[in-house]
Amino acid sequence: MKDLDINFPHDKFEKLIIDIGWESLDDWFNFWNNQINILSIEQYWNNKVNDDWIWGLALPLLSQAYKFQKNLSDRKIIGISALPGTGKTTLGKWLEAISLKLNFKIAVISIDDFYLPSDEMELAIKNNPWNVSRGFPGSHSVNLMHEKLLNWKINGELNVPVFDKSLRNGLGDRSHWRSDYPDLLILEGWFLGIKPYSFDLNHQSINTLNLSLKESSYIFKIQNNLKEYLDIWNLIDNIWHIKPLKIEYMNIWKKHQEKEMFLQKGKALQDEKLSNFLRMLNVSIPHKSFDFIKSYALLLIDQERNLVEAGLNS
Repeated sequence: MKDLDINFPHDKFEKLIIDIGWESLDDWFNFWNNQINILSIEQYWNNKVNDDWIWGLALPLLSQAYKFQKNLSDRKIIGISALPGTGKTTLGKWLEAISLKLNFKIAVISIDDFYLPSDEMELAIKNNPWNVSRGFPGSHSVNLMHEKLLNWKINGELNVPVFDKSLRNGLGDRSHWRSDYPDLLILEGWFLGIKPYSFDLNHQSINTLNLSLKESSYIFKIQNNLKEYLDIWNLIDNIWHIKPLKIEYMNIWKKHQEKEMFLQKGKALQDEKLSNFLRMLNVSIPHKSFDFIKSYALLLIDQERNLVEAGLNS
């Protein structure tokens, strides 16, 4: 890997690669380098992504999926926990496409696909302090998500809703249902793996956010809602946590993401609606909660989304 533009340390990374199932980092690199012609990197990232994103995240994640498929008979769910705007969607599309070239099938779905239908959503998020239309724990069909994931694990049939954020003038809604028979499932979400966090309003992780009284009250409701997601987290075999060095980077990434969606679809969060959504993302879950995600792999990224560390979450 010496000829690649990679700046993260190799020692932790090699332990991750060996744990996934390769003899050494060199063996792993040679395996994928020999198949570089099928990886279609430029088709998905247009040469805008650095070597470290491909070799430090995308290929290790694909490697685990590949090994799971080769060596295990039971169906596995890999989780990707990453804040909005990180690049999960593009990564997911690439993983789905490349798996087919390796003769197995990955399906990538999002927690967002299980947002409540519009009429139920309006009731569930009514009077939230940020006046947002979705996004936080409590705005999903949790029982449906658990049922569909468990059903796939048992019989291999995946039948899930697909959420389109551009519908209802950017408020979003379910657009259709997806039926598939993948060999491996990847579930991604911005608070995937987050568990309820014990704190009070005097806790340091809370009182630095300048919460309004309404926000202070509502985040306790969200903590209670998180309990409903625990059974879903328990269905996930391994979580890959893509974590920024500072959560504030998310604001830049999310703004860019919405700008791109507006250019593509003509609908996106803008102005006050975008500001409110960012406020919700920043305060609805205590930042400290992200330190306690029980992940298999931890990947730290800087503001430019360069990998600064990749390895097992010890």
